[in-house]
Amino acid sequence: MVSSDQRRRQLAREKYLRQQQRRAEARQKARRNTVIASALAVVLAAGGAVWASVALSGDDSPAADAAPAAGSATPTPEKSESAEPKQPEPAMAIDKKASYTMALKTSAGDITVTMDAAKAPHTVNSFKHLADKKYFDGTKCHRLTTAGIYVLQCGDPKGDGTGGPGYAIPDENLTGLGKPGKDGSVTFPKGTVAMANAGPGTGGSQFFLVYKETHLPPNYTPFGTFDAEGVKAVEDVAKAGVQGGADDGAPKKAVTIEKATVTKK
Repeated sequence: MVSSDQRRRQLAREKYLRQQQRRAEARQKARRNTVIASALAVVLAAGGAVWASVALSGDDSPAADAAPAAGSATPTPEKSESAEPKQPEPAMAIDKKASYTMALKTSAGDITVTMDAAKAPHTVNSFKHLADKKYFDGTKCHRLTTAGIYVLQCGDPKGDGTGGPGYAIPDENLTGLGKPGKDGSVTFPKGTVAMANAGPGTGGSQFFLVYKETHLPPNYTPFGTFDAEGVKAVEDVAKAGVQGGADDGAPKKAVTIEKATVTKK
């Protein structure tokens, strides 16, 4: 016969055991989440999982970017499309010693990009070729990031991070922003314009506008700078945030490149 006092002690012991089990399970779950988050951060920092598009990403090369990666881990600018480039890059038709201006008339305001052909001739030549064909006209800037990196990504005719011109251009000027620090990154100053990619030699038409100092691996061709008026326009887009309240995705304030022209200075 179990006394009431013994029964109370038994119930108390069982309650204690249940509490200990729940706490152990919570600690195990927390450790598992920490491992997953750490692994994800390493992958993203290495530039391998960004847009399942930045990847940061988009053109005609295989990549890990189709949808923006959100969260506390730093995203990376890349692009994605499953098909390999189907055609050669455009024949060189610019003055490699000159500077060129790319004027972007956008729904968010005018953005003027100064491009240095001496440092990035293939990139500048490609932009001149595409702009002359009105390739960028009517395209959306499909990706905004507001944590970890601070960029607005444009240049995808599909508007979803997977489009490109059908050819790839080589990486250029990768040492133009200085030597990497101990963490392997270099500083992309506010006002920098650089190419998105899905790995070495996969640049196409997608590019990103840096509206706040950003640290990234030196894997993205910096080919120009954009003016203070353009920086202000992109900052205003960033202030409005990302759709759905995330920190990486389509900008809440939609941005369309209405017209793009490239001219020799």
